[in-house]
Amino acid sequence: MKDIAGRAKGRPRRSAQLPAQTPAPQEEAPRRGVMGPGNQRGPTDTRLQAETNELLMTIGARLRALRIERGLTLHALAEQTGLSSSMLSLLERGKTGPSIGTLVVIGSALGTQMSDLLGQPIAAPPEPVSRFASQPVYATADGVRRRILKSDATHGIEIAMNEYSPGTANAPRPVAHDGYEFGIALEGNLEITLGGQVYTLGEGDLVAYRSTDPHRIANPGKRRARALWVNLKQA
Repeated sequence: MKDIAGRAKGRPRRSAQLPAQTPAPQEEAPRRGVMGPGNQRGPTDTRLQAETNELLMTIGARLRALRIERGLTLHALAEQTGLSSSMLSLLERGKTGPSIGTLVVIGSALGTQMSDLLGQPIAAPPEPVSRFASQPVYATADGVRRRILKSDATHGIEIAMNEYSPGTANAPRPVAHDGYEFGIALEGNLEITLGGQVYTLGEGDLVAYRSTDPHRIANPGKRRARALWVNLKQA
């Protein structure tokens, strides 16, 4: 069995990188970096691009399958998520990469966890331990990484370790979706925009809020920030 980036199960997982988004009214494209001298692609760039394209096609196919399974049109899903129909169409065709915040919003609208949009659902292991080597890691092009420690659809909970490079955020603008969230800052500082108010989290601080309140998580500092995040499907 292979993971979403096409690698054989059992090998160490590398983070799957989501590319910058195509600009849309609801989204802003993250900044792109140069590839090197002369801005020419090397063998590594070509391989990573191929893996990225495969990941986008996986996300798009999964999104479309879940949408059709739930009897939703693109327009209906757009109304539920606040994204445009054109943006959702691009996502389904693998033509653009979503932010982590966008995937959470879409997953909520489809009644599933974000991890389910990135490939096959993560099955509960027969043992109580979630091994570090088998935990999937996803990264956006602008430097936000999400390691899913546990995704349990039966109990409606997803536990993740999020890392934010300096100047990055989970989404371009505050997002809202069903559920309830708890976040604990473990390293660095985070700014939580919640209901129009900004809260600063230092190491050891915790934030808790209904996910239906528009929220955005950002790292305004000059060093990496890391946080443990718990998402509950039900408020």
